Amino acid sequence: MNTIRIQTDPFDVRSECDGLAKIGGSVGALVTFTGQVRGDGGLISLSLEHYPGMTECEIARHVDEAEARWPLLGVTVIHRVGRLVPGDGIVFVGVASAHRKAAFAAAEFLMDYLKTRAPLWKQEERANGTEWVDAKGADDQAAARWGTKD
Repeated sequence: MNTIRIQTDPFDVRSECDGLAKIGGSVGALVTFTGQVRGDGGLISLSLEHYPGMTECEIARHVDEAEARWPLLGVTVIHRVGRLVPGDGIVFVGVASAHRKAAFAAAEFLMDYLKTRAPLWKQEERANGTEWVDAKGADDQAAARWGTKD
C-alpha cells in the first residue's frame, strides 16, 4: 500500500506512522524521515511550487523503483508546497518492510531523490530578496550512489 500526496496543509507524523504500521502482520520495520524548514542564514520563508499530476507521477515512479530494489510492504511520501516558514514540516517519507535494512535503504533512496530530482521548485525568501535554489552538490553526490539515470 503506497500513498503519495502533495499538499499545502501540515501532516500528522503519528497518524502517518500508524497507517504504515497497520499494513499487516509482516511489518517488522518502519523507518520514517520528517524534514523541517531550517532558518539558516536568516531564511524568512521557503516557497515550493510543483506541476499537479506530474509531480505525483514522478514520485510514484521512484517509489516503484524502490519497491523493485527492496522488499517493501508500504511507502508514504508527503511533500508540502506553498509558503513555509522555519520549523514547518516540509516532507515525510515512511517505509514499511519486514526487515530494517530494506526500510532504511529505501527511505534514504527516496529522500535522496526528493532532495535532488523531484519536480519541485524552491524559492528562498530572505531580508534582501528572493532566490530560486537548486540541490546542493553534496545532495547530488548522495543521490549519485544509487546509479539512477534521473
